[in-house]
Amino acid sequence: MTDETLNPLFERMVLEDASDLHWCEGDSPRLRVHGRLREMGVPTHLAGESFAELTARLIGRGNFETFRTVREFDGSDTTVGERRIRINAYFKLNRIAWAIRLLPNRFYSFEELGLPIPLLEDICSMRQGLVLVTGATGSGKTTTLASIIDRINRTREDHIFTIEDPVEYMHRSAKCLVSQREVGHDTASFNDALRSVLREDPDVVLLGEMRDRVSMDAALTLAETGHLTFATLHTSGAAESVSRLISAFDAMEQGQVRERLAANLKVVITQQLVPWSDRSGRSLCAEIMTSTKAIQASIRDKKERQLSSIIELGGESGMITMNGSLMSLVRQRRITLSEALKYSNDPDALERMT
Repeated sequence: MTDETLNPLFERMVLEDASDLHWCEGDSPRLRVHGRLREMGVPTHLAGESFAELTARLIGRGNFETFRTVREFDGSDTTVGERRIRINAYFKLNRIAWAIRLLPNRFYSFEELGLPIPLLEDICSMRQGLVLVTGATGSGKTTTLASIIDRINRTREDHIFTIEDPVEYMHRSAKCLVSQREVGHDTASFNDALRSVLREDPDVVLLGEMRDRVSMDAALTLAETGHLTFATLHTSGAAESVSRLISAFDAMEQGQVRERLAANLKVVITQQLVPWSDRSGRSLCAEIMTSTKAIQASIRDKKERQLSSIIELGGESGMITMNGSLMSLVRQRRITLSEALKYSNDPDALERMT
C-alpha cells in the first residue's frame, strides 16, 4: 500500500473526478478531468520533499532501487478508500515523472456502460470464441472488460483466469472461481504465463493487451480449444484489428491465421470516450462488429476493406459504425456535430449523415 502521506493526491483525484494524475520532478502536478489536463498546486505538506523520496514512497523502496537502474516501473496498488491505482513511473530528460490512473472502485452495470445490453448479455453467455475490445489508451477498455467479467463471475459456474500487467480490477470469486495473475509478481513474464494457462483448467480467459505474435497466437489457440477469451488491442476499428492480428504472423502462416480468425473471432468493440458539450462528463462511442457469414468470408478472402461496409449494413446483427454511434450522441444533444467530427474516422461520411 502506498505511503499515507501521498493520500491527499489521490483524495484530490477523487474530489475532482479525475481519471489520471501526471507529475514530473520540478513541475506542478496535473489532473486529467473528462479528458482534459488541469494544473493543480503541490500539496503544502509535500512541497519540500525530494521527488525521488516521493517516488520511493509511491512504488516501494525495493522497487525504487530497480527503477533507478531500468528507468521504468509499472504496477498497481490500493490507496485511500480502497481505490485501486495503476502506476507508471519513468524518466524524461533525466527527471522522474509519474502517470497514475485512478480506477473506478466498483463495476459498472450494463445499463451504465453505454454499450448495447443485448450484445453484452450475448457475450456473457458465450462458451467459446475471441472477443476483442480495442481503442486508444484511456478509452475505457479495461472498465468494459471488468464489467463483463464481473457479470460472468456472478452468473456462471466456471473458472475465470486472467493474465494482467498489472492487475487493475480485483475480482473476488462468486459463482465462479477467479484466478488473477500479475506479471512480475505471480509470473516472471506474460509469455511464461501464456505457456502454462491451458494446464490451469480455465473456462474464461482474460489476456489483457495482445502485444505480439506469441500473445495473438495464444488468444486464437485458447478460443479454438473451447475457451471464451478476452483481449485488447490499441486499434481504431474492427478492420484495423483484423489486419493487425494477421500481419503479426509470417506470410506463410497468414492463410491459416485467416481461417482461425474467421472461425473464432466473435465480437470486436472499438471504443472512444467523447466529452459532452458542457464538459461535465463523457459518453462512450463504439463501433461494434459481430461474427456473421459475410464478416467471416471477408476475413478468409483477404477483403478486410469490406468490413466497414458490412458493419454499416449489419444493424440487424447488432453492428454499428463509429459514425453511427457518434451521430446518435449528436441527435441526443450530448455532443455537437463539430465535436463529433473530431472523433470520426471518416468525417465526410459523418457529415453526409446529417
